[in-house]
Amino acid sequence: MAHAHEADRLASVAALGDPVRRALFTLVRASGEPLSREDCAVALDLPRSTALAQLDRLVESGLLSVEYRKLGPRTGPGSGRPAKLYKAAVTEVSASVPERHYDLAAALLARAVERSMATGAPVAESLGEVAYFEGVERGEREGSMEAVLDATGYAPQDDGDGGFVLANCPFHRLAREHTEVVCSLNGALLTGALAGCADPGLRVVPDPDGPYCCARIQRT
Repeated sequence: MAHAHEADRLASVAALGDPVRRALFTLVRASGEPLSREDCAVALDLPRSTALAQLDRLVESGLLSVEYRKLGPRTGPGSGRPAKLYKAAVTEVSASVPERHYDLAAALLARAVERSMATGAPVAESLGEVAYFEGVERGEREGSMEAVLDATGYAPQDDGDGGFVLANCPFHRLAREHTEVVCSLNGALLTGALAGCADPGLRVVPDPDGPYCCARIQRT
């Protein structure tokens, strides 16, 4: 569920609120190789016990991952236990409340411009196509329209007639500043998602007076 994913991202951001954990994450992320707790403790002048506890907290938060590997030239029996090494599980951390997906809008716009440059088609036409097929892929992957809406940050709410009111716009700030472009992208994305879900009983309808999103999903 999207709200669970957003909660995970918020937990990751909260974990980096501690200056020691933030310094450890920055150190490990910038390193070209996995680091041991000893490496981290020496680099940041920390007690080994502190480095271990905070590194493991970053692992629990999903920011770092662990691998075990023997260090040095010796192998086989008597060569010692494998070292516990830490590496970045993510390269960046972001979260927002309410949920936003400006990265998705940016990717679709970039792909539309690339398609327009390659084919000579108008940018608006290209944007409609790439957004539609992105929606199709999401619909096929999620299996239901409600799941797509939830995973993409629309915060769907039952409208009482088998459809959904979209209680959040994943592209809110962009939609306010570039309404025509973003609402066109949004409509194509949702229409594609319906096609991918193969649910003929639903349709995308404009909702320009809605408090959150410019569209809603209506049961036919």
